[in-house]
Formats: sequence, structure tokens, C-alpha cells
Amino acid sequence: MKHAILIAAGLVLALPACLHAEPAPWFQWRSKATGTLVCTQTPLGPGWEKASGPYRDARCEKRMPVK
Repeated sequence: MKHAILIAAGLVLALPACLHAEPAPWFQWRSKATGTLVCTQTPLGPGWEKASGPYRDARCEKRMPVK
């Protein structure tokens, strides 16, 4: 019974953190070798540089307001 109360209390305390979660932003990356532009959420490696962003969508069309 004691464990159930502790688990319930832990869930109640963790709930506010879950409510504020949002998806990772998208960025446009440019190849240093060819200049090709790609839209991803993560860096592609040392041969790429961040060109613009953040964006809300996978096509890098909808800009995300900067806080």
C-alpha cells in the first residue's frame, strides 16, 4: 500500500513537467561542400552548418517565434 502511495505521488509531481513538453525545433542546414539545403532536427555532421531556424515543421516553412 505504501508503494502505491509513493508511485501516485511521484506521478502527480511529474505531471506538470510533462504538460510543458514540446517537440524539438527544425533547422535548415547547408552542406559546406555543395551548398545543398536540408531541413532536420539534428546536426548532420561536421560537413554541415546551420543556415536558418528554428522552424515548427519538417519543411522549414513555418518559423518558430524566438523566446
